Amino acid sequence: MVQLQEHLKEIEATGGQIVALSYDSTAILKRFAAKSAITYPLLSDAASKTIDAFDIRNKEAPERWSGIPYPGTFVVGTDGVIRSKLFLDGYKERHAVEALVEALKKAK
Repeated sequence: MVQLQEHLKEIEATGGQIVALSYDSTAILKRFAAKSAITYPLLSDAASKTIDAFDIRNKEAPERWSGIPYPGTFVVGTDGVIRSKLFLDGYKERHAVEALVEALKKAK
């Protein structure tokens, strides 16, 4: 999430907007946003209903990380249609911002 904030202007220059979804509580997300200077919306899915609806819960993560969703990104058009998905198998891995910027450019 910090990496996205660092490249927010570049992402917004493509017409993109960042909204992050987490299974963390709103209180945790507020603290994280303040500590990390995150300015884009952080949405709480504490019951993981949206995470499960998109089937992105990592069921193979070690017990300590049980229930954590796969890190990833959906590129959604202004019409609400998912144009692209960027996901990795590892729960510690993240896509490079350049891959997101490229997906946003292609989604136009």
